[in-house]
Amino acid sequence: MEKAETSMAAEQQETKETFSVHHLTIPQGLTQNEFDELKESIAEFHRYQVNTGQCSSLIARRVHAPLNNVWSVVRHFDKPQTYKHFIKSCNVEEGFSMTVGRTREVNVISGLPAATSTERLDILDDDRHVTGFTIIGGEHRLRNYRSVTTVHGFERDGKIWSVVLESYVVDVPEGNTGEDTRLFADTVVKLNLRKLASVTEGLAREGDHQNILSWNGMIVMPFKFLLYHVGNYHER
Repeated sequence: MEKAETSMAAEQQETKETFSVHHLTIPQGLTQNEFDELKESIAEFHRYQVNTGQCSSLIARRVHAPLNNVWSVVRHFDKPQTYKHFIKSCNVEEGFSMTVGRTREVNVISGLPAATSTERLDILDDDRHVTGFTIIGGEHRLRNYRSVTTVHGFERDGKIWSVVLESYVVDVPEGNTGEDTRLFADTVVKLNLRKLASVTEGLAREGDHQNILSWNGMIVMPFKFLLYHVGNYHER
């Protein structure tokens, strides 16, 4: 009887479930006032059930551009290469429409522990400026990766800016630690949001957000920064 109880306790420990607490800590780069305004949204959209063997994170980026400019880029599930580094191409089915449940096939630039990724659009709310996706297939190590991005507009003292929040939950691959996995994913997200800021701030200066949406080119940048920080993430 004692053995059975011990076994059950061990099994419960192995499948322990917790929840992320991103709404309790100010993300790097935000002010206290910004965080106070965003707490409810973080608790609503960026809170995950995190099981044993998973990790989660929340990244914030301030963008000196109006909300509409930023959202016009972020919402385009079919054009992630507009601001996401390391994407060689993105393909969607003929007759694609921006609706929940649709998928995209992403090809990743060589140099990362990935080749392809099949991703499903989980949410697209143009009123609340929320979008999110889940990786459901492909050749990569980010199993059960689920992400949500929200865009928030601010206006004070004659200044207009936006804050982009991107969070995720993902399995920790065998042979890696949660810290390895979080460092890898955080680095990619930060680079993407930095590029998003550059693109949308440029749009705000030009006052024309159509040019970028018609561009389907490839963004090129050195990989040294990323690979240096995530070398331990490669399969051992």
